Amino acid sequence: MPESSSPQPRPRRRARCSDPWRLAAWSLLAALVVPLAGCAAATAKPQTAAGKPGDKPAAEAPEPYASTYKPLPSQPTLIKNATILTAAGPRLQGASILLRDGKVAAVGATVEAPADAVVVDGTGKWVTPGLIDTHSHLGVYAAPGGNGLDDGNEATAPNTAEVWAEHSVWPQDPQFPLALAGGVTTMEILPGSANLFGGRSVTLKNVPSISVQGMKFPGAPYGLKMACGENPKRVYGTKGRAPSTRMGNFAGYRSSWIRARAYLDKLERWKKEGSDPAKRPDRDLQLETLAGVLEGKILVQNHCYRADEMLQVLDMAKEFGYKVSSFHHGVEAYKIRDVLAREGVCGSLWSNWWGFKIEAYDGIPQNIALMDEAGACAIVHSDSAQGIQRLNQDAAKAMRAGREAGIDPSYEAAVRWITINPAKAIGVDKQTGSLEVGKMADVVLWSGDPFSIYSKPLQVWIDGALIFDRDDKTRQPTTDFELGLPAKEVAW
Repeated sequence: MPESSSPQPRPRRRARCSDPWRLAAWSLLAALVVPLAGCAAATAKPQTAAGKPGDKPAAEAPEPYASTYKPLPSQPTLIKNATILTAAGPRLQGASILLRDGKVAAVGATVEAPADAVVVDGTGKWVTPGLIDTHSHLGVYAAPGGNGLDDGNEATAPNTAEVWAEHSVWPQDPQFPLALAGGVTTMEILPGSANLFGGRSVTLKNVPSISVQGMKFPGAPYGLKMACGENPKRVYGTKGRAPSTRMGNFAGYRSSWIRARAYLDKLERWKKEGSDPAKRPDRDLQLETLAGVLEGKILVQNHCYRADEMLQVLDMAKEFGYKVSSFHHGVEAYKIRDVLAREGVCGSLWSNWWGFKIEAYDGIPQNIALMDEAGACAIVHSDSAQGIQRLNQDAAKAMRAGREAGIDPSYEAAVRWITINPAKAIGVDKQTGSLEVGKMADVVLWSGDPFSIYSKPLQVWIDGALIFDRDDKTRQPTTDFELGLPAKEVAW
């Protein structure tokens, strides 16, 4: 099993190509999203850990590997007479929502459709914001798997903060359209959890693209993947090097933060002294990422299972002056739910995974419901190429477990676990995650109650463009990798 946060081996299977004869819609749509002329970022000069004295500092240089994402063409769309969960207020019965110019234009009981609008009858159907996964490895552990696509862990040193997940993402991973069919419109792609510092994450819109730049969520902050507990000490302890213990883990974090603070202080002194290009400190990609955290520009996404370790991480964050955005997996988050609520730290959690290693033994299925009851930012995440296709069902399991324990999570609460709360954790809640006027029109139309195992996404819009339609094969994207593969050679 890859040294990652998942208790299961990474998927090693292809998505089914149910219609081998159809066009490679993923590639054709990608041609609309990413014109070749827009890929200038791909030709950017690579940077090394130690730059030349004349190089510009990262803060002043043009953004490297900048997003080239452009929304697909769309037309005004009115979904009428549906049950709408906005993730921003109470459930709306028999309501309508208008998508126009890529944004949510109106939501309510009475919404007028422009003359040129496509009208979708939502009678008996439900509408939610597009689902968001804070913990995905799609593209970095791409299907069909094998060493050639095993790109999620740079397991060569305990601190690899210099690596960026986007440089491993394969846009043709056939698991992307499967997640889209499950209603997922945005996802954070993380490195694995072999290292203390695993590298930068990247937030993607789930759209067809030739390049990863064409999927990058415009303006989304980077994340830094950190991992505590068993994984780093196992990976490096078995190699006869530090860390081999939990105290070794923390010594590794703290020494790295000390170096990052010294690097940041040096850069700030240089700026105060006039920013003479000839005197600027050498660039260091690893320390640039850590300094970005200390500056509040990069969000910490911390793999951590045990309550005691999460509390120690929070103390460390105070020691060095940074904030943890979300603890990932956090099977013991319920034990410190009051602390997480008070500190404003999210928990990106499973519905019921537990017991697959010692640090996961105190996991309980009421974890998410207890977090929510305490007013903490509870999130359903996947860490699984299969789970990302069924985030709604995992939210339903967490609701059921809460009810069995005497907690009664509402539909309004549960939809937040898979929409606005994850948007908050990855820093895009001002743009997406809820159906509010002016936000991105990332929308899912469900066949029925989204927390029923019998319901499926019927249509998915991203920035107002209809990307997926279960009843229209031309709106069911297929990757180039799948094109021409006989159905018998691929499997669910």
